[in-house]
Order: sequence, then structure tokens, then C-alpha cells
Amino acid sequence: MPHLDAEELARVDAWWRAATYLAVGQVHLQMNPLLRRPLVAEDVKPRLLGHWGTCPGLTFVHAHVSRLVRWTGQETLFLTGPGHGGPALAAASWLEGTWTGAHPAATRDEAGMRRLFRDFSAPGGVPSHVSASTPGSIHEGGELGYVLLHAFGAVMDDPRLLAVAVVGDGEAETAPLEGSWKGVSFLDPRRDGAVLPVLHLNGAKLSGPTVLARKRDAELRDLLAGHGYEVVEVAGDDLPGVHHRFAAALASAHQRIRAIQQDARSGRWDGARPRWPVLVLRTPKGWTGPDVVDGRRVAGTHRAHQVPLPRARTDAEHRRALEAWMRSYRPEDLFDDAGRPTPLVLANQPPEDLVLSASPRAHGRRSRPLQLPDWRRLALPVASPGLQRAESTRLLGELLRLTYAGNPTTFRLFSPDETASNRLDAVFGVSDRAFAERVEPDDEHTSASGRVMEVLSEHTCHGWLEGYTLTGRHGLFATYEAFGMVSASQTVQHATWLAEARALPWREPVPSLNVLLTSTAWRGDHNGFSHQGPGLIDVVLAQDPQVARVYLPPDGNTLLAVADHCLRSRGLVNVVAIDEQPQLQWLTASQAAEHCAHGASTWAWAGSEDGDDLRAPDVVLACAGDVMTMEAVAAAQLLRDRLPALRVRVVNVVDLQSLRPPLEHSHGMDEVRFLELFTATTDVVMAFHGHPGTVHQLLHGRPRAERFHVRGFVERGTTTTPFDMTVRGRVSRYHLAMDAVRVSRHLPHGAADLVQWCREQLERHHAHIREHLEDLPEVRDWRLLRAPAHRPPASGPGPAGSSGVR
Repeated sequence: MPHLDAEELARVDAWWRAATYLAVGQVHLQMNPLLRRPLVAEDVKPRLLGHWGTCPGLTFVHAHVSRLVRWTGQETLFLTGPGHGGPALAAASWLEGTWTGAHPAATRDEAGMRRLFRDFSAPGGVPSHVSASTPGSIHEGGELGYVLLHAFGAVMDDPRLLAVAVVGDGEAETAPLEGSWKGVSFLDPRRDGAVLPVLHLNGAKLSGPTVLARKRDAELRDLLAGHGYEVVEVAGDDLPGVHHRFAAALASAHQRIRAIQQDARSGRWDGARPRWPVLVLRTPKGWTGPDVVDGRRVAGTHRAHQVPLPRARTDAEHRRALEAWMRSYRPEDLFDDAGRPTPLVLANQPPEDLVLSASPRAHGRRSRPLQLPDWRRLALPVASPGLQRAESTRLLGELLRLTYAGNPTTFRLFSPDETASNRLDAVFGVSDRAFAERVEPDDEHTSASGRVMEVLSEHTCHGWLEGYTLTGRHGLFATYEAFGMVSASQTVQHATWLAEARALPWREPVPSLNVLLTSTAWRGDHNGFSHQGPGLIDVVLAQDPQVARVYLPPDGNTLLAVADHCLRSRGLVNVVAIDEQPQLQWLTASQAAEHCAHGASTWAWAGSEDGDDLRAPDVVLACAGDVMTMEAVAAAQLLRDRLPALRVRVVNVVDLQSLRPPLEHSHGMDEVRFLELFTATTDVVMAFHGHPGTVHQLLHGRPRAERFHVRGFVERGTTTTPFDMTVRGRVSRYHLAMDAVRVSRHLPHGAADLVQWCREQLERHHAHIREHLEDLPEVRDWRLLRAPAHRPPASGPGPAGSSGVR
């Protein structure tokens, strides 16, 4: 790339001034966008919203990265972490022409500029931060801390891509960002692209100084060098000097990246982790904005963070200062008489297919479907329900192994050091763990060329997967159920992004975010309360129903069917909860597909209804979740053996959204189907994997929803035995049997004796676990020994050639 001579400087500076002018205008103006006349009160928005302070630094970096792309042809994603720097990216996209493609009313002329200004942070417009409505973006930046995670996820398995990630110094204080510098410890320069972090230190956040900006230069260099980076520093606000220094630093960093990649890809790499470059850019907060407002210094302080002239509509002095500020960019040199960017401004932009806001990776246009094996070939043969035990997630591990093998550049598993403990270690038959640091002889399945992503940070795993899927690839995030809450806010942010993206025709649907929750609340018994919590289910069910899915497969074959569906799906957040410990198996492959096709089914073989008796059952035992299914079926057997005159129906729910009315969710079963399963009048005792109130919310609007008596997880966890967890939650087989008797439409002879017997069994259990430190043998080793002839769930066939899941 040539030196920044006078001609190049003029191009870069003009583009920067134009974008910065547009950023100021978005925050302040609704009319008179080109200052054709002096500003009057009506030109200024009635509500001034936005965050100015970071914008000039963002447009500065963007201008120089555009020049880099123009000269090198480097395929580049531009990600901005600094909070609400939305005006900067909207301005860049408008100059590049992609904003108009996404928002046709905002044409690239004076009228369109006015529309750009009016739409910013306004009803019916666009948010104040970068969002799905911003072309070229995969990173919102509203919730701080994830920009490097998204950048590293984006470049995995994409050797041609450079992700330039601007890190704000306020954002750099967040825990996820502090933990995300380690991404270089997992990149393979032969196969992956590169991330160039730009740590932008403008000195202040909303109302005070930032930690990194106040560190001595040597301390900051040591910190970043300790993470494995080669630090390149640029500081100042002197023009044109800072242009020259940053252009040289950016060119040097890019050359260093290309040298690392060329050495690795030509066989000259010794396998040691490279020292990737990081740019540290120090410019004043609110650079080029008002120096002093109302007698107080603004530029270079936290006062520039939001709106420097908050009374520009009502205060003539503020309005005159705003006009002088905007005229300082010399808009007459940047926009022609029609309001179009001048040739000088446009001369800094790369070819149309390389402009930063037009990246096909950011818009889902390079995504390919996974090549998936036929999951039925991996299914367990189940001769009779409830007799054999198996580790269900080990079946999933085999599916993931074959998925890795069939998709060597488009699929990855992300897990916080839990691949083996989650019984997914079959993937190591195809790929090692990725690790670019030193590998020692005792390390297992660990190498620089690995593609299984393990790092002990839920934030990092979640963020990497987001970046990977948002750029068109596929993956799965597996974590212990309680610790899904560590990154729950990321799940919410991603669901919100996907929901917004669905309404944008220029964004193609991207692969779904798939989350596997293991070591569930009911089997976190040995770890204690810290490992017991099903809260992510509630979090996801509260999201936009267009994108939120929660599945509770009861066994291995159902898990395979659900996983196949989730991996094929697009634009969703799929949460699947199942434990990795040995558990009873219930359904054959064909029955599992049929069951999943409906979301919920009657398990006739588990109940005690007479198939020829058309009367409604006396009670319905419903269940959702693996342990809950076992307890419900065990309760049904207990009732069948001791109260044979009681007609009991067992209904299993695998898709929680099927409980919703169809007007509230596309998976909601219609009323006819709902009444077929749960009747119109019979009371239902439901054993639920999560918090009981969750099901009550799902059932709102169903016929006589008050007849559902839901039992589930309550906050009474401790270190105990597996069965004692169900006892503490009052959802054990004994509690369910007593509840069934209590709500039954009639009480057969012997009901009181059964209730007394159940209470005695609970007393025996209480004494036994304290004496022997394990569950009663008849509970620990329980199987459905007297199951009738195996019959499929009472439902129609699932879609041919699919998992059956909707």
C-alpha cells in the first residue's frame, strides 16, 4: 500500500469529515441537513438522543480501513464495540451506498440525508446503536463486551477474512472483553482468518475516566503483550499528523498479519503461537466537537459522551454553537448541490463489492446447509420402554462426530472445558481441541490444528458461536445448565438481533444459535446448589416467539431427532436440556420422530387407560424433561399396581412451545389436539424440568388452565442424592402419586392407604440417604418392568425424511 501522500490524505480526510458531519447531524437535526440557511429551532430535533463522544474516532478508523481495503483488496468485516456509536456506522453505510439499499427512503442526496437524520434514534426509525438494521454489521454494541468474541468467531474457518474490531476503553472494562483477548490462543493461521483489535482510548466513559486510558503506556503495553500481542501505538489529535501515523500503523499491522499467514500456509511456520498485532489509538473523546459549552470543557472529557449541546432547540447560543461546529467540517466541499457525496469523498471507498458495509458474510449470503448424517442410523434399539439405560448425550456425540467429518469448514462445537464430561468426546475422533499455546506430552486431543473449541468461559464460547453463525456457519454451545445463566444476557441479545433481522429482506436467515444444557438441575446433586438452576429456559421462553425454541427430550433417540432439527434450522435460538448421566430409554427412532413432530404425545403404554373405554381419564400425569419423565412414568406404574381401578393417562411434552395457544406461537398445538391430550375437564399433574410458574405462563389461555397442577424445580438445592433432588422439589414419584390421588375425579378403594404408603416411603428415603449416602436400591435401580406391549405415541407420523421436529 502506498504512502499517504497529499492526494491520498485528501481522500481519507474528506471521507472522515463527511462521515463525522453525518454523525453530528443524526444526533441533532431533523431538517436543513446541509445548512443551506442558518439553523432555526425547528431544524433541531425535539428530543436529542445519541452518543457523540466515540463517533469521530470510529469514523476515523473506518476511513483508514476503507483505504486499506481499497489498496489491498482485503476482505474485511468492521466491528465496533463502543456502545452507542451507531451514528458513525450509519454515516459510513450511507456514504457507501448500502444504507439506501436497506432503507430506500434515505437516498444518497439531500432529501435522503434528511431522512437519515430524522430516522436516527426516533420512532419508526433505527436505534441509537449499531443493530441488525445497519448494513455490514454482525455486532450490536448496545450491551458492551462482546466485540472481540464476535470477531474471533467470524474469522474461524475463513482464511481470507480480516475482522477489524474497535474496542472502546469503556467496553474494555467489562468481564467478557477482559476475557476475550485470549482469542489469539485459539487461532490457526493456516486455516483461520485474522482479527485486528483497535483499542480506542478516548479517556472517558459516561461520567468518568476509564482504567486503560489512565494506565501508563508501559503498563498497557505489558498487559497486551502478556496476552500475546505485538502492540502498535498511535496517539494525538494533530491534523494531518495523526492521519499519517495511523495510516502507517495500519499498513504495518496488515503486513504483519499477511506475513504470519503466508509463513503458516507455505509450510514455514514452526507451530508456535504468532504474535498478532493490536493497534492502540489514543484520540480525545468528542474529537472535533465543541471545546467548551456553558463554561465547562467538553471535548476530551466525559461530557462529550452523549449530546454536547443538549439545548440546541431551545437555546440560541447552543444552536449557534451547533451550526459553527457542523460548518467546521466544510460540508460544501463534501457534498454537491444535490447533497450527494463529492468525487473526492467517494474516492476513498473500495470497489462496491468490498465496501465494509456490503460484506456478504455479514448478511448471511455465504451460508451453506450442513451435510448431516441420517440420525436414525445412530439411534438406540429400544425393545421395550423403560428397561435399558444409556448416556443419551453420547449418541449426540456420535452425531456431532459425523457432522464434523462431513463439514470440515462449517461446523464447530463450543464448550467451556466440558466436551468429555458432557459425553460428546466422540468428536475427538475427528478433531482435536483448538489450542495455539504450548502443547505438552500429557495433553489429550489438543493441537493448534484442532477445531473443537474449549475455553473456560461461557461468555467466550457463546460469543464465538454467535460470530461463527452470524457469518453463515453452524455450531453448538454445550454448557452445564446452571451456567447457561452466565451468558444468558448474550442469549437475549442474540434472540433480539435475530428477531429484528427477520424483518429485513436484505438479510438472509443465518444458522440458528443452538444451546445444549447438560448436568441439569436434577442431576447437579453432587455439586450442590451452585450447579442447580434451570433459569435459561425461562429466559428463552420470554423472547420473541418467532425465534425462541425450548426442547426437553426424554431420552437419546428423541435427543437425536431434536438435534437434527436444530442443526438444520435457521434464524432461531434453540435450547435443548438433557442430562449426560445414564438414563432410561423410552422410544424407538420412529416413535421419537413421531413424538417430536407433535411436540407432545400420549404414552399409552405408560398409563392405565383401557383403549376401548371412551371415558376421560381420572387424572392426567404430564411430564417434560428426562428426570421428570422417569418420575411420572414411575408414578403411573405405582398407581397402576396399587390402584388398578384408577384411569391414568401419561402425556410427555418434548417441545415446550407446543403448550402455547397457536396464536401465540407457531408450534402451539390447536385446541382439538390439546383436548385430545389433556381433555377438557380432567385435572393434570405435571412434572416439569424447570420452574413451575413457567408452565402456567405457557398455558395461559387454554381451557380451564387452573386444573393444571405443576410441580418442578424449587430453590431448595444442596449436595444430596439424585432422587432426593426430586423429593426436595416435591416432584418425586411418591409426591406425584399423592397429587394424582388428591386431584382425581374419583377415588377408588385403597387411595388413603396409598397416600400413607407414599409418606412412609419418603420417610424411609430420608433415613436411608443419611445412613448409606445413596438412594434406596428400588429407586436407584428402578425400571419399567411390567410395561405392556410397546406401542407408539398416540399421534400421526412425522414428516418423511426429517427428524420429525417442527
